Amino acid sequence: MPISRKDEIAENLAKVQEQIANATKSAGRNIAEIKLIAVTKTFPVSDLHFLYELGIRDFGENRDQEAILKTAELPKDINWHFQGQIQSNKLKSITNWASVIHSVDQFRYAKLISEFAGGQSRGIFIQVSLDEVPESRGGVDPSKILQLANEISELRNIELLGLMAVAPLQDKPANAFSRLQRYQSALLEKMPNANSLSIGMSGDFEVAISHGATHLRIGSSILGNRQPIT
Repeated sequence: MPISRKDEIAENLAKVQEQIANATKSAGRNIAEIKLIAVTKTFPVSDLHFLYELGIRDFGENRDQEAILKTAELPKDINWHFQGQIQSNKLKSITNWASVIHSVDQFRYAKLISEFAGGQSRGIFIQVSLDEVPESRGGVDPSKILQLANEISELRNIELLGLMAVAPLQDKPANAFSRLQRYQSALLEKMPNANSLSIGMSGDFEVAISHGATHLRIGSSILGNRQPIT
């Protein structure tokens, strides 16, 4: 008998959680420091219900319209994370449903989030470009992190959580994450509360944990590579 979709997700999730626990132990860290965000973009609401039943409360989405539909059908105690490329015309809507926005790389976006938050705090990460070609996949140039962080610190309704990055295709994740740790160290000297790192996806989350990751954005290792249903 073929395995049910819920059982498939449960098995995958258990394996990922075990890998996270082992990597955390190997790094000499506390598992309480690690937040697992299930990246559910393009997958059906039924998969999210299964994940919720399995204890997941943090979900990551990349597309505003898709997230609007999902948030309407799922329990209200879920923490929604936006991690896609920001478009100004979508930001008011994104700010309405996302409690954390991972991909802020321009001050104008942070300013809009502050205005749209309506007095409720929103967590944000500064996305840093680790690519050889600056801004090829989004992200602020590392030399501008502190300037952007200082500007963001003046805004209301914004909590700067730390830095976010995607490991570049042309470099080993360990090398890229080591660079990000150096940038974080410089930031922490000025802003000690911005101590989170949103790094680590399905292919590199164990490496990310060894380099200080606090927010893991994991999709295919949990939901698989099957053709998603939208």
